[in-house]
Amino acid sequence: MTKEAIQKLKAVYGLDKSLSMQYFDWVRNIATFNFGISFVSGQDVADEILKRLPVTLFMNITALIAVFIVSLWLGIKAALAYEQKSDYFIRQIALFSFSMPSFYLALLFIIFFALNLNWFPIAGLHSIEAKEGLANYVDMAWHLIMPISVMIFVGLGSMIIYIRSLTLEILKSDYYYFALSRGLSSNELLRFYILPNLLPPIITLLGLSLPGLIGGSVILESIFGIEGMGQLFFMSALSRDYPIIMGTLMITAFLTLVGNMIADLILIRLNPYMKRG
Repeated sequence: MTKEAIQKLKAVYGLDKSLSMQYFDWVRNIATFNFGISFVSGQDVADEILKRLPVTLFMNITALIAVFIVSLWLGIKAALAYEQKSDYFIRQIALFSFSMPSFYLALLFIIFFALNLNWFPIAGLHSIEAKEGLANYVDMAWHLIMPISVMIFVGLGSMIIYIRSLTLEILKSDYYYFALSRGLSSNELLRFYILPNLLPPIITLLGLSLPGLIGGSVILESIFGIEGMGQLFFMSALSRDYPIIMGTLMITAFLTLVGNMIADLILIRLNPYMKRG
């Protein structure tokens, strides 16, 4: 490479400026979501990420909601049936889920449900036959069933154990014993005493677990061949496409911040007294 070409590249990427000016430009670009140009495709990094972000968000939000609902139900059910058969069975499910690597479960799903039973496509986001309108979205949902199911199952274990532990603490509390002495029904105990004290820590944990879900998308999107942000990050790491890597990390950090803000707003909605803090 000639000296002129080197100088031109330095000017393009701002490397001919002082370190302080480079840092100022970097902060300004990050604040305006200007992540530069991809080394590999030559396309704008923000455009590359925005094309793949919706499918990753859909997968993660769907999995997060499903994990919340299923783990809440199973965790409370296990605590209410403490040391009974259903409690033991749910704990075994949680242990299996907690110890199962996502990539291994994804391969098992592909072998069993896609290759043997032929229920779902092996990989990709669209079928070979081009579809439009509602049929296109149904086709996409069909392709996403297996990866989302893997995300849900892997995320259940720790949440079930956590919710079961919190529920057991509530069941041993003085205010719960007082409620029992009043002769309240099971539904009233659940609605007015268990859930109000159970939801705040769970919602906080869900907000903090968002980075882990997005990080897991890197593996699952690569295995299932889904053109999402996780696969983009993986391919960029292999090709050392640093602008893409930096852009995806910053978007992940931004989504984590937004997720925690939403969790805080939900907590304030559930407990208005938090506004006074």
